[in-house]
Amino acid sequence: MKFEDLLLDIGGFGRFQILILLLLCFPRINLPMHFLLHNFLAATPSHHCAIPHQEAFVNFTTEELLLISIPREPDGTFRSCEMFSQPQFYLLLNSSLQPENDSIIEHCKHGWVYDHSQFASTIATQWDLVCEQRGMNQATATFFFIGVTVGAVIFGHLSDRYGRKALLLLSLLGSLAFGMLSAASVSYAMLAATRTLTGAALSGVSLIVLPLGMEWVDVEHRTLTGILTSIFWSIGNILLAMAAYLVRDWRWLLVAVTGPCLLSIVCLWWVPESARWLIANGNVKQARRHLLRCARVNGRKDFTISTEALKRMTTEKSGHSYSYLSLFRTPVLRKISLCSGAVWFGVAFSYYGMSMNLTGFGLNMYLSQFVFGIIEIPAKLIMYVLVNRVGRRQSQAWTLILTGLCIGANIIIPKSFTSLRSVVAIMGKGFSEAAFTTVFLYTSELYPTVLRQSGMGYTSFVARLGGALAPLLLLL
Repeated sequence: MKFEDLLLDIGGFGRFQILILLLLCFPRINLPMHFLLHNFLAATPSHHCAIPHQEAFVNFTTEELLLISIPREPDGTFRSCEMFSQPQFYLLLNSSLQPENDSIIEHCKHGWVYDHSQFASTIATQWDLVCEQRGMNQATATFFFIGVTVGAVIFGHLSDRYGRKALLLLSLLGSLAFGMLSAASVSYAMLAATRTLTGAALSGVSLIVLPLGMEWVDVEHRTLTGILTSIFWSIGNILLAMAAYLVRDWRWLLVAVTGPCLLSIVCLWWVPESARWLIANGNVKQARRHLLRCARVNGRKDFTISTEALKRMTTEKSGHSYSYLSLFRTPVLRKISLCSGAVWFGVAFSYYGMSMNLTGFGLNMYLSQFVFGIIEIPAKLIMYVLVNRVGRRQSQAWTLILTGLCIGANIIIPKSFTSLRSVVAIMGKGFSEAAFTTVFLYTSELYPTVLRQSGMGYTSFVARLGGALAPLLLLL
């Protein structure tokens, strides 16, 4: 008897499986609230150089003070990173004049003044991560994804060795602790370090939640399970937009998006370890206990199975040592690993590249985040139909092609066509999410059970390299 046959006997998609999926939805919702938090955490509001000795200009309006102190851009807006070394009073007579001598222009020496109408506080305003320090502001997202990259390697291997549930609990505890420490950061260095560690911890959640749910589901409902689980990511996207709109201070926003980890930890109490993993690793007594519980909840009260029968099941041999090198040991595994790694990198690079450029499409950034989350849900539902009708490979190829076409079109479309750019961007985001959903389903089904988490860890490692590079594109 194979494990798939055993699942059919106890109910491959009954109340027990639905309960597990609902409990696992909470950590899944929490993921995008951190993965895309950079959009609001590091947002840079309008700013200009702080003007010294303003008390000497009490008779000047704010506009007049800026006029004589801050040079203008060609479009008439005040520059963000430069100021006049001395007040240029003649500009009060004719503001259209431009200084002929650039030597009177210097970089900000007295700090910056920020527009707080949209954000009470961000890390950019907290530590003046603007102008020459702008790269450090964008680097916080890169640090986070470096953590995710390292965490993918660690949790991918350890969850194959020590179990899904134990490593998921460790991941959630780490996410809660480091997330709260991030909110309490007293320096940029502390924030960078704690965000990196938060990314490493959350990587375990990203890797384990989907396989843990799918390993309790029969083959017939596996695709549906993957789609439903991924929809919770989109819900997290939407909730992030709402949380950021309501909480405008970066410290409290971090607390708001980290707090739900506590609920996820509580819910994990009722989630069983993967019986498939337990059998593959020789722990048949615990596997039998979970299988009997599953049968009871699903109404299969007459079901019974002995530990001897589980030991005879045709599963992967327990006791064999596996590592990441095992992913490249045979020609078939080598082909799977190289091809899936390339696809994951491209999918992640395009997805996060669009997700972290909320202000580039002509919409309010809160609305952009909300719409980008909404469009993902129909994209996922369409993929449920497509992957069953045309297959994983064709679905993966076409979603990648259409994503690329939308990105290329937005490069060509003039920025003045804001409505058209917004529509194309939303379509591209939908196709990108469809590609991400497909690659998650596809990859998790390609590897055997004893290598599944290592395979997901490796592909997630490659994907997070793409995610780490995506924020740096905004500096170009």
